[in-house]
Amino acid sequence: MCLFCKIVNKEIPANVIMENEEFIAFHDINPKAPVHVLAIPKLHVESFNEVQPQTMADMTTFIQDVAKELNIDKDGYRVITNIGENGGQEVKHLHFHILGGAKLKWEHFSDADTQGHF
Repeated sequence: MCLFCKIVNKEIPANVIMENEEFIAFHDINPKAPVHVLAIPKLHVESFNEVQPQTMADMTTFIQDVAKELNIDKDGYRVITNIGENGGQEVKHLHFHILGGAKLKWEHFSDADTQGHF
């Protein structure tokens, strides 16, 4: 069982922001912004490549509700999902990073190896 499935099953504690029958959102333990929350489906889906369109439709509404709950919906926020090794996916369970609470920079690509990819 993956780390996020253990959180869903309440085997590992998490600082939960919002939860419904399909999804759960909780604070990231290694925040990259003043607000850094992860939103995941409770059903195990390995990555964005495997997700069903209806799950994404429902996830959209859930993420919007989380942003409102965190009071970042008006000033702006970023939603990111990492897919596979090269995309930086560390936990093999679909998750969306919701970042906000400050003017966000885009510096993390400065160390990317772009040789031979363009």
